[in-house]
Amino acid sequence: MVGVRRWWPGFVALSAIWGASFALIKVAVDAGVPPVWVALWRCLLGAGTLWAVLLLRGGRVPRDRALWGHSAVVAVLLNTVPFTLFSFGETRVSSVLAGVMNATTPLFTLLCAVLTVPEERRPGARRLVGLALGFVGVLTVLGVWRGLGPGATAGALACLAAACCYGAGFAYLRRFLSGRPESVTSLSALQISCAAVELGLVAPFAAGAPHWPGGRAAAALLVLGAVGTGLAYLLNLGLVRAAGTAVASAVTYVMPLWSTALGGLLLAEPVGWNALAGGVLVVAAVALTRPRRAVATAARKPRDNGAVRHYRSA
Repeated sequence: MVGVRRWWPGFVALSAIWGASFALIKVAVDAGVPPVWVALWRCLLGAGTLWAVLLLRGGRVPRDRALWGHSAVVAVLLNTVPFTLFSFGETRVSSVLAGVMNATTPLFTLLCAVLTVPEERRPGARRLVGLALGFVGVLTVLGVWRGLGPGATAGALACLAAACCYGAGFAYLRRFLSGRPESVTSLSALQISCAAVELGLVAPFAAGAPHWPGGRAAAALLVLGAVGTGLAYLLNLGLVRAAGTAVASAVTYVMPLWSTALGGLLLAEPVGWNALAGGVLVVAAVALTRPRRAVATAARKPRDNGAVRHYRSA
């Protein structure tokens, strides 16, 4: 019980922060902030927060060229593209639906791992059933039996594509960066900085110069970047070290609850029965696809000081 009390506050805080990110994105895009600028602002603010923490802790800037190269690729897959896609998707669908679509990330992670990681080539019947159930859950959330308008379809597909990018990014990260000796703080700062540079090269040409979106949207972007894309990384690290990767990855189960509640209560978005039922199916599918050995390992060794043996989403 003492151990649970130690990591429970961080678990709740992290799930709330990442769950709230979809409502914050919605506030920004509804105020007219172009999706690519939403992605750029959150990366700039997140990188600034992470570098400030790293310097305060006496950390050093990594100088390995190979690390910079891999970080740039990871940034494309985990930040640059999915952040833009989620922001674009929320110009056409609710933050509730976007939050549920994000919950499919572990399913895409497994699918990408099966295709690229040798030890994952045989996922087993249980995990394959989980993938199939997740597919049914997505169709339920979308309400395919009643059809979607062209705009809603494009938005939903953008959110699914973003989750797929997360899956590919985590598979790449596991293959090329999981054994790095650098701290998570330095690796995260490097990754988000690469994403900020990539987006900075694209945003002015894709969406023109930035403009003042109003106080409410500016506050949403500040929280989204500094807290949701900066401090949340540090919370995730603390959770991994206090409770293990299995508990940390379980944040995925709780995030849709926050995104649905905040979207419904604060933004007055409709929450249909199919979104709730589909979300339950997706969460159940994620539970099925998680390898049992990971849970057992976490139970035996709750502290994980590895550089990148965890994942994030949102």
